Amino acid sequence: MSTFDLPQGWAETTLGELGRWSSGGTPSRGNSAFYGGKIPWVKTGELQDGIITVTEENITEEGLGTSAAKVFPERTLLVAMYGATIGKIGILGTPAATNQACAALVAEGLTTDLIPFVFYYLRSCRDELRAAGQGGAQPNISQALLKAFPCRLPPHNEQRRIVAKLEALLARSRRAKEALDAIPTLLERFRQSVLAAAFRGDLTRDWREKNPDVEPASEFLARIRTERRHRWEEAELKRMRAKGKVPKDDQWKTKYEAPAQIDESGLQELPSGWAWASIEEVCPLEAPVVYGIILPGDDVKGGVPYIRPIDMNSDGTIDFTSMKRTSSSIAAQYKRASLRSGDIVLSIVGTIGKVIVVPEELEGGNITQSSARLRPPDWLSGDYLRLALLSPILRSQYDKFRFGNAVQRLNIEHVRRLAIPIAPSGEMKLMVTRAAAALACADKVQTVEQRQHLDKLEQSVLAKAFRGELVPQDPNDEPASVLIEGIRAQRETAEQEKLLAGSKRRREGNKVA
Repeated sequence: MSTFDLPQGWAETTLGELGRWSSGGTPSRGNSAFYGGKIPWVKTGELQDGIITVTEENITEEGLGTSAAKVFPERTLLVAMYGATIGKIGILGTPAATNQACAALVAEGLTTDLIPFVFYYLRSCRDELRAAGQGGAQPNISQALLKAFPCRLPPHNEQRRIVAKLEALLARSRRAKEALDAIPTLLERFRQSVLAAAFRGDLTRDWREKNPDVEPASEFLARIRTERRHRWEEAELKRMRAKGKVPKDDQWKTKYEAPAQIDESGLQELPSGWAWASIEEVCPLEAPVVYGIILPGDDVKGGVPYIRPIDMNSDGTIDFTSMKRTSSSIAAQYKRASLRSGDIVLSIVGTIGKVIVVPEELEGGNITQSSARLRPPDWLSGDYLRLALLSPILRSQYDKFRFGNAVQRLNIEHVRRLAIPIAPSGEMKLMVTRAAAALACADKVQTVEQRQHLDKLEQSVLAKAFRGELVPQDPNDEPASVLIEGIRAQRETAEQEKLLAGSKRRREGNKVA
């Protein structure tokens, strides 16, 4: 903005003209006596566009005296100069020292009163400061750059009106953001309440009342268990005959290993007609619950993709941008865990309980030992199994079985013994439909876009403020040029006093000598 575009009484100046700029230092990390003292010590990560009253670290008087660190007065403005934090700002709410990555506009004399205005001005110019960063991979700005950075300065009284208006408007925006930040937690509670209601039978109570004579799940599961054993016997007999072995009796049938049995103690009471089943007996005999590749090796371009828990988003989607691939030879060693479209992957290491449905593009892919593959049978929909794995009923079982200190995990036997409620077929279909409809309402709530809108609104308000359009000008206000001259005169006086003091100390030193 050129001078003739400035509102009445405003002046075009630089940050260097507004007061004394300085920076801090870092006492040697090799000397523990320099840390743990009573002097607050600010690092750039603590500049969060607000007032700083508490710091992560304190230093001692000894640490202060043996480094470039210095104590700045309360109300001093700090600006981050290095790396990802460039342009972050803060105002000292207490006297404190800083490291060398913080530039400080020292709160002294006339400068003190204009610091709130400069705080908001720099907040509005953050993108320009970052663009000015120099240093390639580790961009930096310097004190020299900050001092030369342009500033549009209004009269002092108008500064106060602008700051008061901004604080009122941005407080409203801040409250709105706080409300938006609380929504994801509320939505997750809503989702869990929907799933809890679904697997208590609350969503389908009317269906049970209308269908009292339907086959109960216990009878259906008994038939499934019998069919499962029969398929095993057929497959085992075929295998033995292929080797030329003809069994003389039924002794070979005793080798059959029944699916993991569940411990129903502690599990909730199920509605009439429902029954508990283990995850192992739900999954097909030919596609048991398994984990995947232990050592996938280097990432192989064009290789076999494999899913890690880190690739699984909490909303059930997959982050393909971070996905790795292994060689076909390694994938072949873990063919048992090969993926098919519609399979379900459950994370069992680290963040336990993430659930995704395998899409068509990952057909033939694999997983790591940090996940378990579950293949829904023909009689159970993948949507039902997915919702069950996300429900409070299963989450409480994850908590029961999890182990480990630094990294929590489930082993594959734990997964196989997880208990899942099974309802009559028609009721399960209706439950999925009704639960999905309720959950879709939560998915429609877009907090990220609303927060981005608030960020843009804040920047628009700041821009308006520093064009002189937020509050009215008063022709009776003392022009900003007078304030700038006052600061300049004040600094010159301080410099002269500093020189005189130094000269006096030298004269006294010579007399002693």
